[in-house]
Amino acid sequence: MPDWKLGRTYRSGSGEVRWDVLGEPHADPVVLLHGTPFFSYVWRGIARALATTHRVYVWDMPGYGTSEMSDGQDVSLAAQGDVFTELLAHWGLQEPSVVAHDFGGAVALRAHLLHGARYRALALVDPVALAPWGSPFFRLVGANAEVFEQLPPPLHGALVREYVSSASHRGLHPAVLQALVDPWLGDAGQPAFYRQIAQADQRYTDEIQGRYAELALPVLICWGAADTWIPVAKGHELAALIPGSRLHPIEGAGHLVQEDAPAELTAALTGFLA
Repeated sequence: MPDWKLGRTYRSGSGEVRWDVLGEPHADPVVLLHGTPFFSYVWRGIARALATTHRVYVWDMPGYGTSEMSDGQDVSLAAQGDVFTELLAHWGLQEPSVVAHDFGGAVALRAHLLHGARYRALALVDPVALAPWGSPFFRLVGANAEVFEQLPPPLHGALVREYVSSASHRGLHPAVLQALVDPWLGDAGQPAFYRQIAQADQRYTDEIQGRYAELALPVLICWGAADTWIPVAKGHELAALIPGSRLHPIEGAGHLVQEDAPAELTAALTGFLA
């Protein structure tokens, strides 16, 4: 990934986190959270666009991307919510805007509702937020992670490539697909891929789902209209639960909106954050 590198580190309670920041020091801060099985790379273009007007913080969650991957690591939603709260304090951000995709949506919501993290505004992009969630494949792997960890590397690589590809409606450029697959390969990456699925427990969103009416801040919900991972119907359901929120469907985009419709998503976020 020659065009994307996180140059800073933070030692969190779940391992070393790689992070970085773009934009002018005194601009309004915005933090971008990735989902699973992705990492901050999916935000590369949008982060650079937002950095023309904002101070943009990007990071790889523990167990993802270039951050630490290790045996026995806690990479659950509960742990990631704790780490995000730690990072906000480490960065000295008292009330940033937050943009969160997929699993990152649950992380941001948990940090706000359970740990008191304050946001100026919250944009959720195809978030994991409402039960039930998890595809049949996701549940199968989660129940048999130790078996899948033993797949021969070529079969594992093919599985991850197919899974990541299915997040896009328009199809991923081969170089982008390879960049998204690479962290999950090798001696550390292969077990890490199955570890994060095994620890993805719906109870972590069940703990907060009944509290979405408490969200008293501007909330934008962007959703790929062609998302097959989490259908846009969930976006309508979520918008009905969050007072004053606005749903913005993005036509022609699947779950990985950042790759399918980067211009449309950037325009929606820029208008909202302004």
